[in-house]
Amino acid sequence: MGYGNCAAAAPEVFDLDEEDGRALVLIDPVPLHLHASADEAVAACPAAALTVSP
Repeated sequence: MGYGNCAAAAPEVFDLDEEDGRALVLIDPVPLHLHASADEAVAACPAAALTVSP
């Protein structure tokens, strides 16, 4: 079940799988300059399916 909120909040970090709609992480680890947008994407995920690890 994909909502697209994470990809909309941080398109440099997340995309949606075209087949099942799940979030795909595009870059790991997330570069420091994208941490804020990745945090926003995690907060915007209505399914709470994403987390951020230090």
